[in-house]
This record gives sequence, C-alpha cells and structure tokens, in this order.
Amino acid sequence: MYSYEERMRAVELYIKLGKRVRATIRELGYPTKNALKGWHREYERRQDLPIRSVPRPPKFSAAQRRVALEHYASQGCCISWTLRALGYPGRATLTAWVREAFPETGTVFTGAYGAGNHSDAVKKAAVVGLYSRQESAQALAEKVGVSRPTLYAWKNQLLGSEAPATMKRKKSASLIPEVEELERQREALQRDIRELQIEHDLLKTASELIKKDLGGDLQGLSNREKTMLIVALKNRYKAPALLARLGLARSSYFYHRARITLEDKYIPVCHTMKEAFESNHRCYGYRRLRACMTRHSISISEKVVRRLMKQEALVVPKPKRRRYSSYLGEISPAPENIIKRDFQASAPNEKWLTDITEFHIRAGKVYLSPIIDCFDGLVISWAIGTKPDADLVNTMLDAAVETIADSEARPIIHSDRGGHYRWPGWLKRIDAAKLVRSMSRKASSQDNAACEGFFGRLKTEFFYPRDWRALTAAQFIDEVDAYIRWYNETRIKMSLGGRSPIEYRKSLGLMT
Repeated sequence: MYSYEERMRAVELYIKLGKRVRATIRELGYPTKNALKGWHREYERRQDLPIRSVPRPPKFSAAQRRVALEHYASQGCCISWTLRALGYPGRATLTAWVREAFPETGTVFTGAYGAGNHSDAVKKAAVVGLYSRQESAQALAEKVGVSRPTLYAWKNQLLGSEAPATMKRKKSASLIPEVEELERQREALQRDIRELQIEHDLLKTASELIKKDLGGDLQGLSNREKTMLIVALKNRYKAPALLARLGLARSSYFYHRARITLEDKYIPVCHTMKEAFESNHRCYGYRRLRACMTRHSISISEKVVRRLMKQEALVVPKPKRRRYSSYLGEISPAPENIIKRDFQASAPNEKWLTDITEFHIRAGKVYLSPIIDCFDGLVISWAIGTKPDADLVNTMLDAAVETIADSEARPIIHSDRGGHYRWPGWLKRIDAAKLVRSMSRKASSQDNAACEGFFGRLKTEFFYPRDWRALTAAQFIDEVDAYIRWYNETRIKMSLGGRSPIEYRKSLGLMT
C-alpha cells in the first residue's frame, strides 16, 4: 500500500521522464511496472488519484489455498503435479504459497529477471551508439536504462578490453570496420525482430478473431481467413509485409476483402445453427442441423451447412470403445436368435431390444438398462442405478409391460447372453407377460447392433463431451434420465423424416 503522496510523486516523475517506466522505478525504488501504469491511467482519466487505493481482493480463497497445499504435501511435494491435478493457481503463486507454508523445503526454483537482463541486440546497439557519438554516454545510458559504467562493460564484452577506453568523436581507421559490422548486425536483428513481431501479432489475432489453435502454422488458414487477419492488422503493418508472411496473392486479398465488406447473409443462419447445436447436446451433424434449419423455414444446402459448421467450429464428438459386459456364462438354456439382425418392424411393440451399459464417473459407476422399440427407436422404458443387479432389469421390464397391458401386442424381446436375462426373476416376468424371448449368439454384439447403436449415440452425444467430476451419482442419474426424455421427445432422426420418435408416432396417429 502506497500513500497518496507517494503515488502522485511516482506519476509526476513518470510524466517528467517521458513515460519511461524503468527510469521512474530506478529513481524511486517503487512501484511495479503494472502499478505505475495503472496509476497513470487513473490520473489521465480523473486528473487526480484517489486518496486511498482500493486493494484487490485475493484471486483464490483460503479454502482453495489449503486444498492446494494439502495436495502438494500429500502427493510427493511436486508443484507440476499439483497444478495439473487442480488446474490452479499459477506456478509462481503456488511456489509462493509453498515457501510460506513450508519454509524448510528450501528454494523451489532459482532465477532472476530484472533491469540487467538485456538482449545482445540492445547491447550491440548501445555500443554502436557509443562509437557514433550522436549523444553523450550518460544520455545514451539513460535511454537504454542502465548506468554509464555498464555501457563500458558492454564495450569490453563485445570489443575486448584492448579497444580504446575513451569514447571521443575522433575517427579511428581501425574501428570503422567493426562499427560497420555492428551496424549491419543491428539492422539484421531489427529485421528479425520485426518479422517475429508480425508473426506473433498474426497468431494472436488468428486466435482471437478466427478462434483457431494454429500451433504456429499460418499456412493452414484459408484465403478468406488470411484476408481477415490482414484487414485487422493493416493499420499496424503494411499490406505487402503481411501478404508475404501469409503467402497470399495480392489479387486474392482484394477479392476476399471485397466479399468481407459486403453483408454476410449467413450471419442469422449461423446464429440459429449454433443455438440448435448447443441446445441439443452438441451432437447434431450437418444432416440434422439442416433439418433444424428447415423447421425454422431456412432453406440451405448441405454443402453450406458443412461450411458454416467448419467456420463456427461446431464439431461433433467421436465415439469411444465399449468396455462393459454382463456375460456370466451359460447359466441357463439360451433361446433361439429369432431377430437374426433384422431390426425393422412394421408396427410398434413387435420387436424390443434390451441391454446394459456402464458409465464410469468420479462418484462411482452408474448402469443403464433400456428397452428399445425397433419400429422407430423409441426408448419404451429404462432403469438407472449404481448396481447391475436383477432389480435393475426387472423394474425396467415391469415398466415396459405396463405400456402394453391394454394391448394385444406381445413383442419379441431380444437381448445378449448376459446373466440378467437368464435369472429366474426375469424368466418368470417374461412368461407372465407372454413375451417371446430371443438371444444373440455368443460373443456377437452385432446380433444386438440396434441397441448397441443407441448406447453409442448416448455416450458420444451426452457422456464423453462433458466433465462429470463435480456431480454425484444421483445428479448424474438425473442427467441421464433427462437425456433419454430429450431423445424420445425432441432429438431428430433422419430416418423418421427429421422428427423425433414421439413426433413420428403422433404424425401416424399412434399417440396423442
């Protein structure tokens, strides 16, 4: 905390010295660079400074600090591991916490960075300035931000101690080649610095404007995206330099610039697409997004949809391998495979499919057991629990049987050879409901492909893209239940004419 007088003194000296940060801090011994610039901005805005400076609240709470220190002490005293595990704070902040809490551990890392760390380019330019004598050694030292003896030390470092110690304006024939070489090196370094600065600004602008992680490769951009970068940086750099760095032809630049200046007719379409994509678990591909646009009376081609999805970075997650298996051996006779991979049905409640899948989250394992109708993919009933026991499948079957209690339909119920479908409780319910059993062949998941496909879509669209570490098992079960209801009522299926299973049945008059 600095007083009002100290802050005003710092700002006034900063302005007097031509807004040179290092010179001001070296003269006063305080504050930091960011604090000084902040005081100056406040002074320019108000023409004064507040009497009391408002302290910034700490970025991390005491509880967060305690958790970080406990993890550091219990996991091998490794700062990198703690940062990867928790995701906070920064390395410097955690190091300061460790030094304060565990002073006996000693220095975690060493290093220094201050006013004395100057690049070779700065040193060479300063030595060239000494020999050219455009200004006094003291003035040059103040401009560079070092002391006068430091300049002479740089001279000895670059030219050797045998070089003349007196920096007079008399021309020396022996020094002219060295000065010229230093000047050429200085110019080359300036060109390199400018090229690096252009590349840095291009990558930064691409990250902010185009929302792409390029990994340092600007050539992977399209000509339209390159043109957007040039338009954004044309007030800072000349167009030829940007064109050369991006490898873009001048004619292509002017062509795309003219198109960018025109109003983009797809801006409202992009907005609607993004809303549809986000509101449907980020799982819609270009076909279903196009069907959503049709619902909003927007007629565009699949090619345009794919281009806009790529432009807006609407990426559908890819599936992962299935790992859970409920097979317990041949504990009872298996019925015939009646389905035989024919998953087509002419009416509801002709063919039912069932299976169990597993979700592994931080809170534990959660299991889902659904019954799928082959007619339209509707999830007839489902049970979700933390144990893959008989109660899970039995309650699911009871709920499905209730849906056909007032109907004469007695569907074929097909499953794999898991133990859940060969226990007495399951067989008793099947016989009571007069359902027809069908089972896949051993070690043949393709025989129940339609149900496996539902699990694949569920995990690809719902489970894999999200972070479930903060949820309890009960909360996760609620999320799975909500997804299945959305799947039945809202999710578009292209095989149903761009309608959900419930919408499809309503269109056929099978539901009200």
